[in-house]
Amino acid sequence: MTLRNRLFNTDGLGVAWYSTTRSEFLESKDHDDGQVVPLPSLYKTIQPPNNDPNFLSICQNNSSLCVLSHIRMSTSVVTNYNNHPFVFGRHSFMHNGLIEDFVSIKRELALLMHEDCFANVKGTTDSETVAALYITHLCDGGSKANWLKSYPLKDMKIALEKTVQAIIDVRKKQGGDTGPNDLNLATTDGKQLLTFRFRNHPTEQPPSLYYSTTAGVRLNRKYPGHPNDDSLGKEENKAMERSEHGAHVIVSSEPTTHLVSEWKLIGKNEAVMVDSASNLTIEKINVSF
Repeated sequence: MTLRNRLFNTDGLGVAWYSTTRSEFLESKDHDDGQVVPLPSLYKTIQPPNNDPNFLSICQNNSSLCVLSHIRMSTSVVTNYNNHPFVFGRHSFMHNGLIEDFVSIKRELALLMHEDCFANVKGTTDSETVAALYITHLCDGGSKANWLKSYPLKDMKIALEKTVQAIIDVRKKQGGDTGPNDLNLATTDGKQLLTFRFRNHPTEQPPSLYYSTTAGVRLNRKYPGHPNDDSLGKEENKAMERSEHGAHVIVSSEPTTHLVSEWKLIGKNEAVMVDSASNLTIEKINVSF
């Protein structure tokens, strides 16, 4: 999952990738029916990613079945703490867009958070506030003790809808101009993915958001047949069939391959939900405005 992947966004990079390494060493594994769980490693930098040798090394020496990445175009202070994704236990969260007139409702939104969620907010962005509100709604009131649990996709969607509704309602309560909010949101627990493409306006569109279930074949450098593969054309390393690459879902602000036909634009105010078997469903976002 990638948000804001355009190269002119140069105000920071963040990547969360999941593995079970840490969970395998935890004394208690009862937070997921006694099984080890995928937990996010998190890397953030304010350097352009191509100029960061640490980032290049991480990419060359890691693999994961679930990755969230975000290249930032800032609307607030440029600092590592303000880079997405934001992590609460096993849950990672990121946002493309803005909350309209965030400064005027920031305090009111903070009062809606569980104290553990509020304490976990390290930066100053509207996006991290959205993340903390989401975890508050999702994790049985937001207590840190529940951040390692996995929740059904339908519960994740309901929690994110409550979060968006709270933002709209607080603005209305203050009696100010209820201007539209751009809320392209993405969250994962390492096994499931939920994304929103949302704007509370009757005609205007949110920022773009696409998904693909086939583009990963073209992007995967691990397999023979990739355009940059040195063995391309050799008899012993012919390209693999698409079916051999396995099921996958990629969500991105813009298509990341040159074949536009591989990508589908997510509809306005629609949610894409991907379960642990990579089954994808699309549902309407239930928010009133």
